[in-house]
Amino acid sequence: MSKQNGSNDGVVGAPASSIEGVESPLRRRILQGIAALPAMSVAGMAFAQAKFPTSAVNTTKLAITDTEVTVGQLHSATGTMAISETGSIQAEQLAIDQINAMGGILGRKIKVIKEDGASDWPTFAEKSKKLLINDHCAAVFGCWTSASRKAVLPVFEKENGLLYYPTFYEGLEQSKNVFYTGQEATQQILFGLDWAKKEKKASTYFLIGSDYIWPRTSMKIARKHIESVGKLGKVVGEEYYPLGSTNFGSLMNKIKLAKPDCIFTAVVGGSNVAFYKALKAAGITGDKQLLLTLSVTEDEMTGVGGENFQGFYSSMKYFQSLDNENNKKFVAAFKGKYGKDAVIGDVTQAGYLGPWLWKAAVEKAGSFDVDKVVAASPGIELKTAPEGYVKLDANHHLWSKSRIAMGMPDATFKVVAESPELIKPDPFPKGYQ
Repeated sequence: MSKQNGSNDGVVGAPASSIEGVESPLRRRILQGIAALPAMSVAGMAFAQAKFPTSAVNTTKLAITDTEVTVGQLHSATGTMAISETGSIQAEQLAIDQINAMGGILGRKIKVIKEDGASDWPTFAEKSKKLLINDHCAAVFGCWTSASRKAVLPVFEKENGLLYYPTFYEGLEQSKNVFYTGQEATQQILFGLDWAKKEKKASTYFLIGSDYIWPRTSMKIARKHIESVGKLGKVVGEEYYPLGSTNFGSLMNKIKLAKPDCIFTAVVGGSNVAFYKALKAAGITGDKQLLLTLSVTEDEMTGVGGENFQGFYSSMKYFQSLDNENNKKFVAAFKGKYGKDAVIGDVTQAGYLGPWLWKAAVEKAGSFDVDKVVAASPGIELKTAPEGYVKLDANHHLWSKSRIAMGMPDATFKVVAESPELIKPDPFPKGYQ
């Protein structure tokens, strides 16, 4: 399929306003990239506004004027999930800044209202009501955990809001009001387990997760794949710990007694720091033990530390080290805005896709109305996504590749496996429900 309406989806050169203070050589390179962006002139914006009058593009009383469209951001800027969600906040803002530098959408610049879910699910629900009912946001980019998504979902469906959700998750969900830009279970869990069996000859598995819906549902799917559907072997242990937990001493003893071929984990947020330090202290390290996680990206590695994760593996669709031109531009723009030491994880990249997918759908629909944007979305492609080419399925999930990468001592990842083709999203796989 061709790119919709020539909308320049996924352009990744950083806007000039985002690179103040950057060292001059990098600044010059990024400015050269900006010069190539198809920025819209004032006259061009006026033409777009005349072609798409507010009365025509906003028939449902969203926060849209002749010059501006308001969107929301709803992530955990504080609390145990901030270690994971900060990157999404940054990436979504980067995409919005770049879109605004190009002239916005339908001649309108994007205004962002930021709300903090504070790693608390009732707070997410409360803030989503504010963004939709009080602020009339045309779209919201947000959430991380499945618990936060489940908390806001009834609000978005009742108020007919539009949420772009960036996190890999357990699947088993499809909503008219949500677009899922991360992987669902068949794209991440099954690919990862099949790799462990084929490449590492794993037959016994110890499942570990934080105690909420995503890890528990993911491990149910994993167990079914291991023991029945995929027939990979058997599960020899399964443990869950509350979000924010830091005491994993007894777990280390259980792992040593079970002696699994593979530790399969979905520990999230700040708990990852204590978990991987406990593993190292117990002598459970990557040179002796296969460990495959669904929830450590470059973002978490800033807290975990490469010395505690080296030799272990992550199953994701994106790693900052991906060697393609799209990603090189994205990484340069991200570091240009947030500093040379900034890191980019899987969910951060998926968050970056949200504003671009929304832009493409709005331009295809010629309207900001949620129902029209939703109807225009299936089949939209991003040929310049940092992870590589992706497209939106009619089930509101992305076709994308899956990858396995090994943690390195310097807290980076080395990709060791990649699916040969895009994996079709299947949020309701037969035999796993």
